[in-house]
Amino acid sequence: MKIKEICAVSLNIPAAPPKSKSRRPGWNTHAKRAHPINLYPEFTQEFGKMPGGGSTPVWVKITAEDGTWGLGQCAFGEPVAALIDYHFAPLLEGRDALAMEFLNDLMWRTTQHMGAGGLASNAQSGIDLALWDLKGKLLGQPVYSLIGGPCRDRLRCYATSDDLDWSLELGFTAFKMSNPAHYTMGIDGLNMVDEHIAKAREAVGPNQELMYNPVMSFNTEFAIRLAERLRPYGLRWFEEPLIPANLEGHVEFKQRVSWIPLATGEHHRGRHAFRQLVERRAVDVLQPDLKWCGGLSEAIKIYTIAEAAGLITIPHSGGGTPWGQHFGMAMPESPMVEFWMGSDPGIPLDEVCPIPGMAMPKDGYITPSDAPGFGMEIMPEWVLPWDHTAAARR
Repeated sequence: MKIKEICAVSLNIPAAPPKSKSRRPGWNTHAKRAHPINLYPEFTQEFGKMPGGGSTPVWVKITAEDGTWGLGQCAFGEPVAALIDYHFAPLLEGRDALAMEFLNDLMWRTTQHMGAGGLASNAQSGIDLALWDLKGKLLGQPVYSLIGGPCRDRLRCYATSDDLDWSLELGFTAFKMSNPAHYTMGIDGLNMVDEHIAKAREAVGPNQELMYNPVMSFNTEFAIRLAERLRPYGLRWFEEPLIPANLEGHVEFKQRVSWIPLATGEHHRGRHAFRQLVERRAVDVLQPDLKWCGGLSEAIKIYTIAEAAGLITIPHSGGGTPWGQHFGMAMPESPMVEFWMGSDPGIPLDEVCPIPGMAMPKDGYITPSDAPGFGMEIMPEWVLPWDHTAAARR
């Protein structure tokens, strides 16, 4: 079955306001969150409003010659949409839609001159996910069956949210906290984070998993000092304190901090970057984002590298996406999925499902759809030509 067309698109999913009443605005509306760019105070700490945050989604539609179509998603707006339409689409259209490894190798090789990573990796991710969705529909199988079959009945979720009372009420038993501090804040930053995590540990109790995510906002020295301060709280892991390029910093952190596992990978691109982390034993938990790292095909390669080294892979935001759910369902050394909660406390999760047909957590667990492809229930009339202004508004 040949590929007829590849194009960036926007989705106009009809709004379905929640039926339940919000108890209060969710943490995501007001929590201060450090990212690399807002080291400079002219840039906000409000999530989704800072430059380079990746908040503008780009959908990819791939249509086969028989009219069957699949959808994938990536991010970073207009530049990525242009790469999809003007660089990758002419390369892949007319080729065998089921030749997944070949198509991905073509994309990887053709980006070597521009740099195989960054925006190119994002564009490749959206195309790869759309190819898997299309393949599942053509073969009448859920994607998790195509990549090895289910290895568990359901997925355990951890909640990424500072609204810990609501996460506990929903039945989650593992939690990840945000980060308000930059390394330039020195002792004030150490004290701020110490208080933040102390309150979180008190809220969830001593027998629940608790994680913490600085999102690349530290240098090595500050991360090591903070790790010492956080020792009493028994963190499950310390996530992404350093920028991806700082490989030696990751190595030094791992050598000097033995009491907290180091998790990273959300902003690493491609298997080669992860191979370096694994070879240097500079990571304990690998966290590729399937919308950014190169897609599901690349994430499976990353998983294989990690598995051979005795390490686990827990994709970034995997529980809140169809592709992450299918990955977790099929990969034995992926023991949890992340569910990022941006909705208000009091509104049941099934009332804020962002993608029709996608499963949502119940009592801290999730069971992916067994419908063909990724199981998304997207009506053809919701798929519109790419419009960066409409995508940004959503």
